[in-house]
Amino acid sequence: MQTIDNFNFAGKKAFVRVDFNVPLDENFHITDDTRIRAALPTLKKILSGGGSLIIGSHLGRPKGATDKYSLKHILGHVSELLGTDVQFASDCIGREAADKAAALKSGEVLLLENLRFYAEEEGKPRGLAEDVSDEEKKAAKKAVKESQKTFTKTLASYADAYVNDAFGTAHRAHASTALIADSFDTDHKMFGYLMEKEVKAVEKVMHDIARPFTAIMGGSKVSSKIEIIENLLSKVDNLIITGGMTYTFTKAQGGKIGNSIVENDKLELALELIKKAEEKGVKLVLAVDAKIADAFSNDANTKFAPVGEIPDGWEGLDIGAETEKIYAEVIKASKTILWNGPTGVFEFENFTHGSRSVGDAIVEATKKGAFSLVGGGDSVACVNKFGIADKVSYVSTGGGALLEAIEGKTLPGIAAVKGEKY
Repeated sequence: MQTIDNFNFAGKKAFVRVDFNVPLDENFHITDDTRIRAALPTLKKILSGGGSLIIGSHLGRPKGATDKYSLKHILGHVSELLGTDVQFASDCIGREAADKAAALKSGEVLLLENLRFYAEEEGKPRGLAEDVSDEEKKAAKKAVKESQKTFTKTLASYADAYVNDAFGTAHRAHASTALIADSFDTDHKMFGYLMEKEVKAVEKVMHDIARPFTAIMGGSKVSSKIEIIENLLSKVDNLIITGGMTYTFTKAQGGKIGNSIVENDKLELALELIKKAEEKGVKLVLAVDAKIADAFSNDANTKFAPVGEIPDGWEGLDIGAETEKIYAEVIKASKTILWNGPTGVFEFENFTHGSRSVGDAIVEATKKGAFSLVGGGDSVACVNKFGIADKVSYVSTGGGALLEAIEGKTLPGIAAVKGEKY
């Protein structure tokens, strides 16, 4: 397959799908430009190779064109980071966009307006009344799918090559993330540097495993992680279940969890997962103690308790010291590590210690040669907060995309560039 390093961009226009879905404050100032900076190596490579750029992205979840989600708000910062004046098209498929794309010279850049201003980008009808019949829903969906073909071809017509550098949207079969790739032959579609790194990191942690392999799965709900956990049970040697999920597993085994978060309808499932782990020879590691609070607040009264002996009126908001030691021992002995989800409510300063201890153990294991992949919004926020992002092997930019890859699903944005079915 074609690579960005082997392709000759001289005199060519490249449509680059990026993920510039950055957070903005009430005055439309960017509060975290990580995603823009992550795409810079790809964008600069194309420009230095004599190519021109047509940048496509989404911002937020608009239900139509709206100033709030206009990419014009990030235009100045993108220009500053690229070191060149970036042009802007106020519509991604209008006459203005076509004319500006056609007029681009080598070294010039055009940023298109938010792709999701059009329902055709996602391929889903919008604004349907609640009382619409199934037949009408079906007809509306068919109409959007038909117009999506024209939308996709229009975007593709601007460029000579397609580069996908938006791993964060790779799990979506959208017009600009997957369908557009069909308009380019194998030699004219490729991954950007960010996408290349993400794909290699996921493939390494799922298929090129140095053992022992430990996965640390946090999060509040077992229900949102079922498929991931079940897939991991066929791959890992150790599975640490932590965060809010702890209390569903604890209650399922007869423990008292006080007011801790729990999914009462998933207690049987928790027992099934414990049994599956045992059958597959996977060491399932659960918390033995917790830092508990008498309210969901950073300023609550706190104390420590065995995880199955939390009194009424108290709730577990982080792991305890004994659990920290157990987790660290397992992590430090590992050669492959996947971290998705904190150990507690790390947003509250008084409940960050457990997540920090996991991060420190991962850093120590990485120093000794382990491959460590951190992914999922909260885990990424953790390593950034603790200042250790550069001390683990790889920090993934894709939340949902990474989780679906771990589940073993085919990601449309990757398959389309590879010319595979999705």
